Amino acid sequence: MTEDIIIMTKEGRYSMRVFGYVRVSTKEQAESGLGLEAQVNKIKAYCELYDLELVDMFIDDGYSGKTLDRPALQSLIKRLENGEAEGVVIAKLDRLTRSVADMGVLLERVFKDKELFSVSENVSTRTPSGRLVLNVLISVAQWERETIVERTKDALRAKRERGEKTGGDVPFGYDEIDGKLIPNEKEQRIIELIKRLRSKGYGLKRIARFLNENGFKTKKGRAFTHIQVKRILSREVA
Repeated sequence: MTEDIIIMTKEGRYSMRVFGYVRVSTKEQAESGLGLEAQVNKIKAYCELYDLELVDMFIDDGYSGKTLDRPALQSLIKRLENGEAEGVVIAKLDRLTRSVADMGVLLERVFKDKELFSVSENVSTRTPSGRLVLNVLISVAQWERETIVERTKDALRAKRERGEKTGGDVPFGYDEIDGKLIPNEKEQRIIELIKRLRSKGYGLKRIARFLNENGFKTKKGRAFTHIQVKRILSREVA
């Protein structure tokens, strides 16, 4: 797709003013080869190779790609709309967004008359074929992410069914012994009481008040709140 990215004139390569955009959300991403510095270097090298004038670099450090509500990205969009650049260069598509819907919004609102260049995928929005490939790549990325989420949920559910701890504090109703969750008889009786009260129409706050008035305590020896009651009931239903 390299030929789609370069516009030739009589004088040689066409120089376009562009913004660079980089994003990293977690420490793991920062160490995966797509950290901020690595993204910046890719963008600079790309601009130099294709004679693109890099006007400014926008950085969202610690923001997820699940939403477009990011300060640097919003600032970039505003300056694009003000005509300060004709395009944007990113190191990888998922640095801009991980959502098919959000990419559609960007293509329609921002990149309708501006260019988007992705270094890793080597695509741009200059041509219809480039826009098609970009949408396909984003769709695949979203499918992969949703598949990973679903597999993770299944794995955690399987661990819970085997009585294994899945991270965080030991849930009410269990004790952790040798890395496994063992039912705590006293707390299990409290859970059964909570479920009976709920079946009788008691609200969450009323259940918490009943437990506290009768001397029941949480695993940490504190009074119950309606939030804790809700969590216990939710865990039992799941």
